[in-house]
Amino acid sequence: MFAGNETVATAEGLGGETFSRPSRLRTLLLGNRFRSGMVRLLLVYALLLFAAFLFLLPFYWMVNTALKPPNQVFTLPPTWIPKPAMWSNFLTAFTIQYETDPPVYNYALNTVIISVNGVIATIFSSALVAYAFARLEFPGKNAIFLGIVSTLMIPFAVVMVPQFIIWRNLNWLDTLWPLIVPHWFGSAWNIFLLRQFFMTIPSEYDEAAYLDGASRWHIFVRIILPLSKPALAAVAVFAFVFFWNDFLGPLIILSTPENFTLTLFLANFNVAYRGTPWHLYMAAALIIILPCLILFFFSQNAFLKGITVTDLKG
Repeated sequence: MFAGNETVATAEGLGGETFSRPSRLRTLLLGNRFRSGMVRLLLVYALLLFAAFLFLLPFYWMVNTALKPPNQVFTLPPTWIPKPAMWSNFLTAFTIQYETDPPVYNYALNTVIISVNGVIATIFSSALVAYAFARLEFPGKNAIFLGIVSTLMIPFAVVMVPQFIIWRNLNWLDTLWPLIVPHWFGSAWNIFLLRQFFMTIPSEYDEAAYLDGASRWHIFVRIILPLSKPALAAVAVFAFVFFWNDFLGPLIILSTPENFTLTLFLANFNVAYRGTPWHLYMAAALIIILPCLILFFFSQNAFLKGITVTDLKG
């Protein structure tokens, strides 16, 4: 119906309330209990863009510095676009070194060995322990789980010296074993994460498998793990980033350059170049972090789904 020049609409599904043109405009801008208004959405997107800018600015500065000639690194005002772009910095950063030092691919190989073995060990051991806490019943289960989770509050500095003594007594110092073997015994954070996800899987699947004669192992391998791919992807990303970027562990254990990782290569960068050429340092750091960026880019959907679904089960 019409009231002068103002159109009035009746919303039958909302108790017969009427909305005039000004009220509809107000709802469009400010929103109501059913949807957000444009003003709120614009504010939210503006805050998100500002936060994204703050996070991306250091990364852009690293890329920018990696492409600069040496005389533009510390110029004021800063050079936001390198002129010219020195793409050769990426090659130079990995080729100039001491004659006695091993080639860079040796550091990369050690890092890959540690990271791949660490990811496999973390997923396998943490998933087994998490399955036991999520599906099995045994005396003291909750107390043991609380004890495992409480180890997250223990800083690495507390156990650093005892672990060093253990590796020394095992004659494992200056080898990769201390950086690989411990992770076959599970990780408290990943056990917690996987347990929470396993608890979201209906137990009826287990019961149906039991009726078909499946064992615990078959249920774990053929039902639980395939249904837990998002959580396993999240654990894999967390583990890979940790092992790839680990610095303190290799620094304590390794002493021979042939056993160094890429993080130790970066730490000794100023020694190898008799100073710190920041344009080459940023170029090397950018290449080293690329695997982590690529991994997260291709697994971000499964990663975010694993984190979100896990958070739903308390």
